[in-house]
Amino acid sequence: MAAERLITPPKLKNGTMRIVPLGGLGEVGRNMAVFELDGKILIVDCGVLFPEEEQPGVDLILPDFSYIEDRLDDVVGLVLTHGHEDHIGAVPYLLRRKPDIPLIGSQLTLALIEAKLQEHRIKPYTLAVKEGDVEDLHPFQCEFVAVNHSIPDALAVFIRTEAGTVLHTGDFKMDQLPLDGRITDLRHFAKLGEEGVDLYMSDSTNAHVPGFTTPEKEIGPVIEQVFGRSERRIIVASFSSHIHRVQQVLDAAEAHGRRVAFVGRSMVRNMGIAAKLGYLNVPEGILIDIKKVDQLPDNEVVLMSTGSQGEPMAALSRMANGDHQVQVGEGDTIILASSLIPGNENSVYRVINGLMKLGADVIHKDNAKVHVSGHASAGELLYTYNILQPKNAMPVHGETRHLIANGKLAEETGVDPDQVLLCEDGSVVDLRGGVARHVGQVECGYVYVDGSSIGEITDSDLKDRRVLGEEGFISVITVVNRQTGQIVSGPDIHARGVAEEDKVFKDIKSKIARALTEAIQDNKEHTTHQLQQIVRRTVGSWVNRKLRRKPMIVPVVVET
Repeated sequence: MAAERLITPPKLKNGTMRIVPLGGLGEVGRNMAVFELDGKILIVDCGVLFPEEEQPGVDLILPDFSYIEDRLDDVVGLVLTHGHEDHIGAVPYLLRRKPDIPLIGSQLTLALIEAKLQEHRIKPYTLAVKEGDVEDLHPFQCEFVAVNHSIPDALAVFIRTEAGTVLHTGDFKMDQLPLDGRITDLRHFAKLGEEGVDLYMSDSTNAHVPGFTTPEKEIGPVIEQVFGRSERRIIVASFSSHIHRVQQVLDAAEAHGRRVAFVGRSMVRNMGIAAKLGYLNVPEGILIDIKKVDQLPDNEVVLMSTGSQGEPMAALSRMANGDHQVQVGEGDTIILASSLIPGNENSVYRVINGLMKLGADVIHKDNAKVHVSGHASAGELLYTYNILQPKNAMPVHGETRHLIANGKLAEETGVDPDQVLLCEDGSVVDLRGGVARHVGQVECGYVYVDGSSIGEITDSDLKDRRVLGEEGFISVITVVNRQTGQIVSGPDIHARGVAEEDKVFKDIKSKIARALTEAIQDNKEHTTHQLQQIVRRTVGSWVNRKLRRKPMIVPVVVET
């Protein structure tokens, strides 16, 4: 059942559909899947992954477009299942390469991506669809299905081709009492199941969680209780696209005579779009500009902020560090109304600790039910497998443990274990005649965005950054006479972040000089690079033995 490291995939035959995930398998983020048939390509989602602590300086991580970058003229469309960053965040970087790739999605999803693209000065070609619509993107026919998620207007996509059919859920759950009244359409699922689903690609994020995901409706009363007992300002941190949660905050604020200010550029932008399109009901007079908050008493203020994942530059992190215009103080109440994305735990708890040091009361998932997941748990996934009865299953969207758990659910409902495909980013799956199988693997690495740099930062660069941050830096400058083999000047040693006084390095200077002199006298053909490596090894061995450290060592040898 497990995915294997296979050889380079064979040439794709006519009438066979090839599926290549370029992100989202083995991680929670940068979701992207490529479907290829008869020389044409359909893409589903194009999202970003947010960096972890071991990726210092990185802003975003993109899917690896190298598999398709020389074939963008063959792309018939990019289907966006919903408006979360891990599904649409990389679209601007793809459209920089080819701006006229058609974007297909729901009204809200397209509005969110259009606003993002405007910042990149890209005007896209878009096609708005809704549940029940069928669009012919030859040779792919796409039918759209309503699914419930933590953002309105999410869609699954059913792809019909001569090679077979695929149902890709995007992110979904089965909230039976959703705030917007829009449930996952299981009647539509059943209809597709009767037609026949050759390959089922389903959300795996909560596949390891038994039972059913808690309804969003249960969060409202908890928020109401917190509002009722709070005597000073309330700051609620959430994803900037979590419209349902913002609606609950607006309703609670109105009930308790408070006014709300949005904090964070993405929060202001996204809620403006949601309100304009009717997805967010904003009570009359409830909103106030952040600049006018100080004019109100603390017990009449609610701040709706970004930064629920501990992002260093987001508003809540800056509040915790004391470098934001909003100064958190004694008696303020902070609500972290979101789940933890795996890998962000340390950052989030660091923010919580910072806010509590300032005297705030912090409400989060560990001490109150202030958030529910947007993803289907095991019980819900079992329902879909039983309704659809797919011939093949390919779990998507999740870490390896999530994908494996989803695969086991497929087996339990009768899918042949040989037809449960546990893949990874870059796996190549071919579908023909109702049978899906692994046929190879393509290169699929991380593409790092670092400021204006895209794809230029390598894993080696990140390793150097980690060493600099954790172990420090030692430079050694030595001037030598190539003819005599004598040291003219130095070695001069400069250390930063090693936490040792300069006199500690006195013993190593003679060792460096002796090693260089012997090397030159033994072989006058040594290159400057070789001499620098001798210095690096000499210093590295001594520092590791004496100081138990492994700093970055930069040797400089100048010849006269």
